[in-house]
Amino acid sequence: MAEEERVVEPIVPGLVPGRWSRIVLKLSGEAFAGTASTGIDGVVVRQIAEDIVELRKTFAVDVAVVVGGGNIWRGMTGAGAGMDRAQADYMGMLATVINALALQDTLEQLGQPTRVQSAIHMAQIAEPYIRRRAIRHLEKGRVVIFAGGTGNPFFTTDTTAALRAVEIEAEAVLKATQVDGIYTADPKKDPTAQLISTVSYMEVLNRGLKVMDTTAITLCMDNGLPIVVFDLLARGNVRSLLAGETIGTLVS
Repeated sequence: MAEEERVVEPIVPGLVPGRWSRIVLKLSGEAFAGTASTGIDGVVVRQIAEDIVELRKTFAVDVAVVVGGGNIWRGMTGAGAGMDRAQADYMGMLATVINALALQDTLEQLGQPTRVQSAIHMAQIAEPYIRRRAIRHLEKGRVVIFAGGTGNPFFTTDTTAALRAVEIEAEAVLKATQVDGIYTADPKKDPTAQLISTVSYMEVLNRGLKVMDTTAITLCMDNGLPIVVFDLLARGNVRSLLAGETIGTLVS
């Protein structure tokens, strides 16, 4: 009962309707490392948390987050080194839980009630993923962080983001990256590469554009779920997206 008394209700007078009323924010594990190649950069995590808190204070929007774990461990790297692929992927799922707990702690330091739900049961540190409970948390104004991937090997956290977004009836997947959208070529290698502002799901699949894996793209396409690829480290980008501004690349 004491826990319920600390709940902050989501809809308060003065909040502005956003472009979407419920979103899934996909954060890559690499983003948590900042300019380093591994580990967790507390400054970057705090910036992410502050952007989420600002969003919740400005717009009437439910926010769920899916985190990757590439800053700690990548299943594909382990498999490439000779490990059993399933075992390596399970290790990657555990890495996402570490990132989720770091983000949860920072959000709650800023006064934002948060719940971590893991697809792998870890009763001492996170709730199990239960769809209806996740939706109820969102309705009560809590940010829900989905960790542990889908709970199955051979699936990426991009697929997790698409799956959870469909399950909780989100209206968009916002994929935060370290570049400001999708380009016609690698902008680091080709100075003539141009930013693509809008692109269709089929074009992403046919051209092999590295947005999300094909399973995630197909799932979003089948459910009419738009994807926005944008630069995570530019302050205020998420807020600008909710305000209706054109940021990054829209896949629809």
